[in-house]
Amino acid sequence: MAEDKAETQAFTPGPGYRQFKGRDEFPSNILHGTLACAIWIGSMHFNVSLLLFSLLFLPFSKFLLVVGVLLIFVVLPIDHNSKFGLRLARYICQHMSSYFPATLHVEDINDFHPVLGYAPHSVLPIGVVTLAERTGFMPLPKLKCLTSSPVFYTPFLRHIWTWLGASPATRKNFCSLLEAGYTCIVVPGGVQETFLMRHDSEVAFLKSRRGFVRIAIEKGCPLVPVFAFGQSYAFKWWKPRSKFLLQLSRAIKFVPMLFWGSFGTPIPYQHPINVVVGKPIYVKRNPQPTTEEVLEVHGQFVKALQDLFERHKGRVGYADQSLTIL
Repeated sequence: MAEDKAETQAFTPGPGYRQFKGRDEFPSNILHGTLACAIWIGSMHFNVSLLLFSLLFLPFSKFLLVVGVLLIFVVLPIDHNSKFGLRLARYICQHMSSYFPATLHVEDINDFHPVLGYAPHSVLPIGVVTLAERTGFMPLPKLKCLTSSPVFYTPFLRHIWTWLGASPATRKNFCSLLEAGYTCIVVPGGVQETFLMRHDSEVAFLKSRRGFVRIAIEKGCPLVPVFAFGQSYAFKWWKPRSKFLLQLSRAIKFVPMLFWGSFGTPIPYQHPINVVVGKPIYVKRNPQPTTEEVLEVHGQFVKALQDLFERHKGRVGYADQSLTIL
């Protein structure tokens, strides 16, 4: 698809602008940062490594025992208010914010609303750490990040990500959270955006993603565009491109691909990440919006995200970068 270009002026900070620098807010070191990344990201690799090791080097009966233990962790109830879990989540958020380092830019700190549309997904949308409740940059007491459902069927990962503020990305859950007064971070591009990502430019898969816009109109919730600069450089990656892989990715809700960071490990590279939160797009509440209403607001969101990218790319060090909206 052709790139949508927006003629926009460079951003001039207003009285509501705020900037939060992870490394200034949370003094850390490479050891703590690496450990935080390993706990959050490496837990998925731990499961695979444990299964492969058990299958290849242990008696089959012990392999079955390992599988059984992992299955227990799949169904083990999660204590959402666990003191240990919340302390762990705070440790991960704060030390990861310092590790890259990550910086949060908010165009108007006084104008927050319930639906944050985040792009790009990249290999992993790790820039959301700047928005997490446990990081504490955002003045939002109730915040959830809607995440692909396989996370909540993965041993260890489901506990860690739940404590971090993740919640299943289903329509029912999205609506329930908004009704309960939560702010929700939505990554509308999802799996397909990961499948379509490129090495030479940023990609946002948005033009056919209208479900989050419809729900925002149904609940009368303004939409806020968010873009993460530098996130795509946290990992190197390789994936085949085929229709079969795309269909498989849609079915299993993640993209089978190879990705690696520092020294070939799952630990991301220390590449600065700048997450920019734009201004809200106000909507009129309509429990049964028409297709035309949804298309109008969706078009406003796509343009707002493109404008946000163009306004800030120069000031955060990506003046020559382009954004392709598919």
